[in-house]
Amino acid sequence: MVEQEGGGGYAFAQQPRAVADNRKYRDPNMHTQHGDERLSVNIMWDRRVVRGNTYAAQVLPATSVPDPVALQKEAEERKLRELKHRQKTRQVARPATPEAVAGRRHAVIQTDNFLEEIADRPAEMEMETQTDPFMDRPPSPLFLPMKTGLDRETQIVEGDLFDFDFEVEPILLVMVGKTLEQSLMEVLEEEELANMRAHQDEFDQIRAAELAEAQRMEDAERRRHEEKERRMKQERERIQDEKSAAMKVAARGFSHRYIGDMLSDVFGGLEGTGFFYDPLVKEIEETFVPWLLEGIAGDLAQAAAAQEAVSGAIGGALEEAQLRAQRAEEERLANIKKREEEAAAAAAAAEAE
Repeated sequence: MVEQEGGGGYAFAQQPRAVADNRKYRDPNMHTQHGDERLSVNIMWDRRVVRGNTYAAQVLPATSVPDPVALQKEAEERKLRELKHRQKTRQVARPATPEAVAGRRHAVIQTDNFLEEIADRPAEMEMETQTDPFMDRPPSPLFLPMKTGLDRETQIVEGDLFDFDFEVEPILLVMVGKTLEQSLMEVLEEEELANMRAHQDEFDQIRAAELAEAQRMEDAERRRHEEKERRMKQERERIQDEKSAAMKVAARGFSHRYIGDMLSDVFGGLEGTGFFYDPLVKEIEETFVPWLLEGIAGDLAQAAAAQEAVSGAIGGALEEAQLRAQRAEEERLANIKKREEEAAAAAAAAEAE
């Protein structure tokens, strides 16, 4: 390696050497970084090859699927840490100097009353002194750094560092432009919303008309279907009635032909057995005679009841008269006995006197 000095630039040079040949294939006996584990020489043992059906769905193991609850909790913890870091940074950070305007730049200068030379290592020196043991220590003097360099002064008049009219123009342009852009966007948005509402109203009207037309066509088709079903039902009923009438006419003719000869014989036999009777005689025997017997039996029962009631009343009256006579006799005997006892008591009292 050669380094050139002088007015020229820096140059680098190296002795030429042959380029090493790269192997076309890897050494099958080469060990990996994990130790004695050899490289995969069989495709069936290569982890990069997926074995199985290529048409089947690749089902991931349960361990590789992240838990959504754990992910949500981790995201919340990360947000909390970021919030705490931002709060701490906001508390520690101090307001910075605004960026310089176009055409100017910031410079680091000292603004102290006495300028001090800043060095990597401050100057050091050794000094010694001896004071009396009982001397009071005077107050430490104020540190006044030694002045280095020459003082310079300048005059800054109004408008040198900051021209309000010039500096405020970009801000006003941005604010006015942003306001106009926002207003234009709002007007365009309102116009677009009005167009969308008009389009929606037109679409609703067309859709309502199409629905009404579809409903009308469905009603017409339903009425045609109902009319068709009603006509088919009437036709089936008519055919059924015609068949029934034909069967009735055939049955009537067959019955007339079959029972025409035996009608006289049947009626004669029924009349001979007494099936045909006189209605007047049957009504007298079955209606009048039972009613008459029932009425007579009722009258007889009422007469017997009246006779029994009269007999009971007479018997009761006789018994009541006998009881009254017996009670009167008992009262008479009691009065006689009482008078005799009173007379005896009076006689006994007289004898005692």
